[in-house]
Amino acid sequence: MAQHKSAEKRARTSKRRGARNAELKSRMRTEIKRIRSSRDKAKAAVDLKRTVKLLDKLASKGIIHRNKAANLKSKLTALVSHLQ
Repeated sequence: MAQHKSAEKRARTSKRRGARNAELKSRMRTEIKRIRSSRDKAKAAVDLKRTVKLLDKLASKGIIHRNKAANLKSKLTALVSHLQ
């Protein structure tokens, strides 16, 4: 258990940030699943645009690594481009 005021505050902020990060990662996974399960190219393209924006935001905040974001964007873009 934290003994100092600053350590108690760190524990609180860490808990809040962890919860926010978990929520954003969950949203990221949901958006990726939405694109992967899509069969309509037009709808998938709209979803891809929204997902790319989310991935860039997560990478800039350090929630995911920038290379992971780049890899996901590349794979999802290739997947959407191959849809009929």
